[in-house]
Amino acid sequence: QVQLVESGGGLVQAGGSLRLSCAASGRSFSRYAMGWFRQAPGKQREFVAAIASSDGSTNYADSVKGRFTISRDNAKNTMYLQMNSLKPEDTAVYYCAATYYRSSWHVATGEYNYWGQGTQVTVSS
Repeated sequence: QVQLVESGGGLVQAGGSLRLSCAASGRSFSRYAMGWFRQAPGKQREFVAAIASSDGSTNYADSVKGRFTISRDNAKNTMYLQMNSLKPEDTAVYYCAATYYRSSWHVATGEYNYWGQGTQVTVSS
C-alpha cells in the first residue's frame, strides 16, 4: 500500500516555472515506477511523464518533452516534476501515481495502482 500526496501547484504566468512534489508513504517506494498525469476541465486524464523504479529511465508525453523533467529521490520517498516554459494549455489538476510495473513505459491510467489527490496548476496568458 502506498499513499501519495502532491504539492507545489499554483498560479503562474505563461513562460514561468513550477516544481511539483509527490511524497509517498508506505512500504517500498523504490519498487514502484511512478508517473505524473493531468486532467483539464472537460477532458480525460492524460499521461505527462513517468520514471522507472530504480534505473532513472524516463518517458514523456510529446506535449511536454523538452519543458518538463521528472525525477525521484528514493531515499526521500519523493518524486518531482520540474515544469518550465509553462503554457496556458498546461493548466490542469496534476496527479502523481504509482504502479507495480518497474519501467517508465506505462502511460495508461489503468496501469497505475495508487493515486494522489491532485494539485492545481493554472497558467495565465
